[in-house]
Amino acid sequence: MSDRTPSRSKGASAADPKAAKAKAKQEQREAKAKRKAERGPGPFAQIKQVFQITKEQDPNITLKLIALGLGVLVVFLLLGLLLNNWITWLLIGIPFAILLCFWFLSRRAEKAAFARIEDQPGATGAALSTLRRGWIVEEQPVQIDPRNRDLVFRAIGRPGVVLVTEGPTGRARKLAEKERRRVGPRVRNVPIHIIAAGPREDQVPLNQVSKHIRKLENKLTKQEVSAVHQRLSTLRSDQLPIPKGVDPMRARPDHKALRGR
Repeated sequence: MSDRTPSRSKGASAADPKAAKAKAKQEQREAKAKRKAERGPGPFAQIKQVFQITKEQDPNITLKLIALGLGVLVVFLLLGLLLNNWITWLLIGIPFAILLCFWFLSRRAEKAAFARIEDQPGATGAALSTLRRGWIVEEQPVQIDPRNRDLVFRAIGRPGVVLVTEGPTGRARKLAEKERRRVGPRVRNVPIHIIAAGPREDQVPLNQVSKHIRKLENKLTKQEVSAVHQRLSTLRSDQLPIPKGVDPMRARPDHKALRGR
């Protein structure tokens, strides 16, 4: 018995370093995977994601990108032939063609992203979320019709208070007028705009909502925008509960992917 004991200890001690080494490698792999998950997808993965989103709504996007890129190269090639230096001008045209294709893809991807959420409740809130700095956008609707699921979202910026409706124009307009009467006494002399968002002819398409709002004439200073927001923030307690099935946060497109960042 005394002769066998050392052999067992020796075998166990030989196995321990191997197990420790395997465990260390496993921990390294897990740490690497965790860091990769925290960083998010790389630029090429994001471009691939944007392309896939766009292709779902526009199956011909590949042909359009190829045609656009070749068209730009042909223009630079012809210009180079006229100047007797076609190689240089063709090389100059390559980055221009790539940049123009990326710009075109981003525009089509934005349109495709909104097309995917167009029929979802709260899609108008997603459209408003694309407004850039200088705007204060309420994430939750400020007016809700629980029966018809018509919604009114609110944004505050230098043009004043903007109410954007979701639903049939006539019906949603009444809901927006109700909100106008509610906020009007709190922000006297501040312009209140009503915009109908949606796919109908008398409405602003979702992918054009932020552009339409940015065209409004500025009336307030940055300090006044902050003051208006503070006054209207006291109205939040008057909101109705959001009906089941209406979750504007679920209707938000991936803006980082659209921007390629």
